[in-house]
Amino acid sequence: MEELKKVTNTFQNIVLENREKLNITGIVDVLSFDDQIIIVETELGLLTIKGEDLKINKLSIDTSDFSVDGKINSLVYSSSDSNMSKNKNILSKIFK
Repeated sequence: MEELKKVTNTFQNIVLENREKLNITGIVDVLSFDDQIIIVETELGLLTIKGEDLKINKLSIDTSDFSVDGKINSLVYSSSDSNMSKNKNILSKIFK
């Protein structure tokens, strides 16, 4: 909760329609995507979208709008710091 308090003047909307259409504002960047998982950087942290047959319909970094179609199974926020350390741990195990 303290992490969200540090962010000021941040506005983000997430609209999920029938688990088939997802619209998000406040997108900074798309870090990774395929038909089952999309990882986006938002103004409030990293957002992982999991589902089936996911397709990015709209992406505008200028207006920070993002739209996805497909079967949405989950939306999970995480801080970018925790993901970076998790990725480093995985890579260190692989390259030992």
